[in-house]
Amino acid sequence: MKIGNPADKRNTAPVDGNVAQAKGERAPVDKSKAAATSADPSVKVQLSSGAEALRGTAENAEFDAAKVERISQAISDGSFQVNAEAIADKLIANAQELLGKTPR
Repeated sequence: MKIGNPADKRNTAPVDGNVAQAKGERAPVDKSKAAATSADPSVKVQLSSGAEALRGTAENAEFDAAKVERISQAISDGSFQVNAEAIADKLIANAQELLGKTPR
């Protein structure tokens, strides 16, 4: 069931009364609100051990630009072949790892 017409919704007044925003114009910036939403420098953030592990792997990951270029060129040429069996094996291994199971 359809409720209302989308064209009618464009002509409605904004709920919070901000007419400039409803018309697609830039509303004036209230600097007191912006200051209130910025992070307090005294707030302490602590990452979980899992997050720290992920952060460490991202920093140590190597980027092989030459390999990316070779694969990109093979895709462009139409000569890139997907090894479905290898992908399936890795998906299964990842799923088993996530579920806490060891491969048989």
